[in-house]
Amino acid sequence: QVQLVESGGGLVQPGGSLRLSCAASGFTFSIWTMSWYRQAPGQDRELVASIAAARGTTNYADSVKDRFTISRDDAKMTVYLQMTDLTPEDTAVYYCQRPGNPAFWGQGTQVTVSS
Repeated sequence: QVQLVESGGGLVQPGGSLRLSCAASGFTFSIWTMSWYRQAPGQDRELVASIAAARGTTNYADSVKDRFTISRDDAKMTVYLQMTDLTPEDTAVYYCQRPGNPAFWGQGTQVTVSS
């Protein structure tokens, strides 16, 4: 069955960096767009970044452009989110998603940006 397992979250100071990973299994990873979402307390889940299959076209939320980079390694069936210049507003649970009907989600990884 489809499984998505995020890792790499943690506590980081403002201005710091983190790299999130999402290990996928149970489907043909290379043909699917993959996305990262986040949800802060009391807020709706929002799309952070996505990366298409094949050419790897990427899209980012305006709030993370030029700070976050999404990438994928199809051989490892893993999608990454490199986050730099983090601010407290980036604090959230970050989720990996495979779209579709149904969509599949990981369990999430907490990112806390605080001094």
